[in-house]
Amino acid sequence: MRSHYCGQLNETQVDQEVTLCGWVHRRRDHGGVIFLDMRDRDGIAQVVVDPDTPEAFATADRARNEFVLRIRGRIRLRPEGTQNPNMPTGMIEVLAKQVEVLNTAATPPFQLDEHGKVGEEVRLKYRYIDLRRPEMIDKLRLRSRISHSVRAFLEGQGFLDIETPILTRATPEGARDYLVPSRTHEGHFFALPQSPQLFKQLLMVSGFDRYYQIAKCFRDEDLRADRQPEFTQIDIEASFVEEDDVMAITERMVRQLFSEVLDVKLPDFPRMPYAEAMQRYGSDKPDLRIPLELVDVDDLMKEVDFKVFSGPANADDGRVAALKVTGGARLSRKEIDEYTKFVGIYGARGLAWIKVNERAKGIEGLQSPIVKFMEGIVESLLDRVGAEDGDIIFFGADKARIVNEAIGALRVKLGGDLDLYTAEWAPLWVVDFPMFEADDAGRLSALHHPFTAPSCTPDELKANPAAALSRAYDMVLNGTELGGGSIRIHDRDMQRQVFEVLGINDAEAEEKFGFLLDALQFGAPPHGGLAFGLDRLVMLMTGARTIREVIAFPKTQSAACLMTDAPGEVSADQLKDLNIRLRQKAKVPTSEE
Repeated sequence: MRSHYCGQLNETQVDQEVTLCGWVHRRRDHGGVIFLDMRDRDGIAQVVVDPDTPEAFATADRARNEFVLRIRGRIRLRPEGTQNPNMPTGMIEVLAKQVEVLNTAATPPFQLDEHGKVGEEVRLKYRYIDLRRPEMIDKLRLRSRISHSVRAFLEGQGFLDIETPILTRATPEGARDYLVPSRTHEGHFFALPQSPQLFKQLLMVSGFDRYYQIAKCFRDEDLRADRQPEFTQIDIEASFVEEDDVMAITERMVRQLFSEVLDVKLPDFPRMPYAEAMQRYGSDKPDLRIPLELVDVDDLMKEVDFKVFSGPANADDGRVAALKVTGGARLSRKEIDEYTKFVGIYGARGLAWIKVNERAKGIEGLQSPIVKFMEGIVESLLDRVGAEDGDIIFFGADKARIVNEAIGALRVKLGGDLDLYTAEWAPLWVVDFPMFEADDAGRLSALHHPFTAPSCTPDELKANPAAALSRAYDMVLNGTELGGGSIRIHDRDMQRQVFEVLGINDAEAEEKFGFLLDALQFGAPPHGGLAFGLDRLVMLMTGARTIREVIAFPKTQSAACLMTDAPGEVSADQLKDLNIRLRQKAKVPTSEE
């Protein structure tokens, strides 16, 4: 039906006859001449319809925004003074000879041009309209280019694209499963995969050596800006590799991806142990563009007459950390109060601060409601953080976990609010993660997943599991975890020992993971891999605010689809087929009852 896409037209094609199909982006009537901005997925072209072609002119006259048209005409240069160098097709226009309405359109629920502003709920309800907007088309087009680049790179490295099952069994991977009832196996359920983790390990046992998949994954968890109940992973696994091998391959992949798609040369990828990242930045995915660091001051605060500081400073699980912001003394009390509310989101009970107005005056040159408690340690404190005139120092004092989360998040927020970024891109590898983390009751859980290999022997793991490190590694970019991976456990005894540390006895392990334990005794090779979040990667590369902006049909923060009204009810007959009966909600009595 068409000869060209609208966005493909340029001045080299002057005097060519073309046929365009697309939507009316904007219609303008200038002194008896009608201008139609025609839009398709490749861009916008200006079409001119004049009264010399009466039939075409009459059709164009009744066309409205979002009508679907087919137009045949001749490309010509725009008249001098009407050219638009900011538009790819801005040097030419199409003089229409024929205009055909392929379909009419109701008035859309919101404008699609650059002046249209609309809430996200309306955009998601009419997503098929929202996706017509050029900026949304550009994001999804770039997503397609990213997927293509990844596939080409991995296949060039000898990786095979192998699909793994979507219907599987529930396994503990840190979030709730989406369960699918089985009609043929009464009372039994499939689970949608949180990742292809076990299947890709079994492919390594099978001898496929190098596997990849751009896989759909599902997690029934609380949502954030960078999470969805269904998301897409770039999943990679290889045999006979160590950490350096996997990190080198995936780093090359990401470098090539940024070079091909964005024409960006990424800087070096430094490596940082998890413990150092938490100490310096309060985060295992630090944004290295921000030149702010947490500084421990526990030793200085142990004897101060201020229990908010001295209590955590003397507690085994406590931490007192300072965050110096160069030039931050200009912050108003109102702004500081807003930051105090912000850290409260992360469990902090307050935010202490000191403004350094004139350091040479000692304590008299400081401004703070807590400075009276600091008389004996002021100089040591200011030296420790490198404070100068005009700086502000924020403090976090609580359990180490709360301080890390609260002050780590404050560091990132200050970096954005005060525009402290020192680079456009800052990649990083975080390594040497703990094997386990403990909850408030002291119970251990796997920091990554229970199939991650420890960097110790089974006996050492059994003797002191809390001190064990894992052979895990995360790739971080601009404070976002792009991907996480590890060398996996390929030894049956080590896997059983990890299960034992996690409180999974032999019977439970056999029930849930018997197939894996069996496979590990039939010549499982050393293997490892990494999984990237494709949605997060596209979000970063497009500069989108959330991953909903780079997914064609995303869910809301409550895991609902406003467009299809999913999840929805199903009929009684369907439930009966699945041997499911819904529990009736308890009736709330009225005052008359």
